[in-house]
This record gives sequence, C-alpha cells and structure tokens, in this order.
Amino acid sequence: MTDVNGISQANGADKSSTETALHGAEQQSKETTDILEPPTLPPLSTVTRNLHNQITAFLAEDHDPSSLLYRVQQQTRISLDVIRESLTRYPIHELSISYNGGKDCLVLLLLFLASLHRHCASTSPSSCSSSIASNQSHSSNSPPSHPTYIPAIYAQPKHPFPSVEQFVTQSSQAYHLKLTRHSTDPPHSTIRSTFAEYLSSNPQVRAIFVGTRRTDPHGSKLTHFDRTDHGWPDFMRIHPIIDWHYVEIWAFIKHLGIDYCPLYDQGYTSLGGTNDTHPNPKLKVEGTAENGGVNNHVATYKPAYELIEDEEERLGRD
Repeated sequence: MTDVNGISQANGADKSSTETALHGAEQQSKETTDILEPPTLPPLSTVTRNLHNQITAFLAEDHDPSSLLYRVQQQTRISLDVIRESLTRYPIHELSISYNGGKDCLVLLLLFLASLHRHCASTSPSSCSSSIASNQSHSSNSPPSHPTYIPAIYAQPKHPFPSVEQFVTQSSQAYHLKLTRHSTDPPHSTIRSTFAEYLSSNPQVRAIFVGTRRTDPHGSKLTHFDRTDHGWPDFMRIHPIIDWHYVEIWAFIKHLGIDYCPLYDQGYTSLGGTNDTHPNPKLKVEGTAENGGVNNHVATYKPAYELIEDEEERLGRD
C-alpha cells in the first residue's frame, strides 16, 4: 500500500490474536491531550499541499459516468464545497474535528486538510495561521503562513482495540492533530458529556467536523450543517460526507492508496470497543484446515472493503 502521508504501516501486517481482548488496564485519566512533535515527519503545510495535489489529480481523472469512481469524484466535490463554506463561516481557530481512526472520519480529515491548503494559499498569512494557536513560537511581526496542528476530539470507547489505538496515534502524528482523548463509560461518561467537557476546555471551538453518514444511527435527517439540540452542548455539527455510501468511502481510500486501520482487513466494518464490536458476519468465509490428519472447521473473514450494502455495515456491532 502506498504511504502518502507519513504513516509507515502495512495493513497486511501481523494480526494479533489478542485483538478482541480488553485493552489492558483502565486509563487513569478521563481526558488526555496528545501534543505530538515527531521530528521526522513533514510539517502540516507539506501534508496539506500533498493531499491537495493528490485529490486534485484524482478529480481530473476521466471515469465513465456510470462507474463507482465517477460517483466518488462527485461526492468529493460536494464535500470540498461544504468544507470551503465552513472555512468562510468560521475562523480556523473556531473549528475542530471529531476523529477516532475510523474510515469515515479518515476520509473527512483528508478532505479537510486538502481544503486547508487552498484556503491558506488564498488568504493572508495572518488570516490563516493566527486562527489556530501555533505550538511553536513566532515573532509578532512575522506570523507563520500555515497552522501547525489541527484541534481534534476522540471519544474513546471504554475498551478500545489496541490496533485502533495504535492507528489513532500514528495517524494523529502524520496529520498533525492535537488530539484530546475523552474515555467514555456509559452511563457515567457518554459521547454527549465528553463533547461538553471538550468544549468547556476549548471554549473557542464553535463548530466540529463529524464523519457521520446518512445510514449511521441518527443520521437519516441530518444536513451539511446542524446545530446541536436535545440537551447537547451548543456547537455546529458539520457533516461534509453525510451522503457518501459505504462503497464510495472504500473506493476513495483504496484508489488513493491511503493507510487505514488494519482491523478493517480482518472483517470489521464498523469500529467500536472490544466488548461490542465483531467481524461482520456477511464477510465470513467457512472452510476447513487439516491438523494432525483431522479436518477442522475454520472461519475467516474477507476485508471490510468487500462489503457492498450500506445496511449491512453495522452487523458486527452489538
């Protein structure tokens, strides 16, 4: 797989047999923030430029109007327009992204970063860079021309998969996310309460990019811009990929050669915690294996990108 963004990870690498075990000891702190300064990775400005060039090249490709990749191109253009509108509505320091390492928020993140390159290139340096607090020092009369990190929130399940945690860490480094992790433990700590805590600690954030799609729970009536309600903390939810289909998400990832969480190669199609997430039964392949002259029944799973139907995506979730 092509490593285009600084993540040196092979999705076909060793798959630990302990993936479905609980993630060791419980975290001692409910909230942690990753301030990552990997010295060997390219700066965020280079990452955004490379992604912009890569996605621009993809959109310039000639695909048959009846093909899947043509539909992905159309979805990509719509999402980029939504993100560009977001960047006109909100200063960058008022924006954040919800990120858990899953396929949907990964696609959303890449599209946002590609848009950020164009936004920063078309505005004054102070308009772009002073919007996100830099994690480096700069002289007051010479502001940087590009932000150095992206604020992000990760609502972590109580029992996370080790490989998901590893991918979240690796991808956060590669894409320069300042990732705040909030562990959830319903009913004591919920998704709603973690966002409330995050916004309390980051009062400048007014809008958050969310990788929800139409077929996700509570996604059927969402639009590109929806303010929270029903007791949620007040912020604007931005859904650039709301109308993408499952196969379109995977076509984008595979066609552009993007690294993704290796758990997807084991038949998992929707990621949660180890206590409520299993390989998708629609991807199960029955077989036999000989052991000591005896044929034993074995089951393997096809990778997530071989699933077709949106409605079957969450069959591996309790």
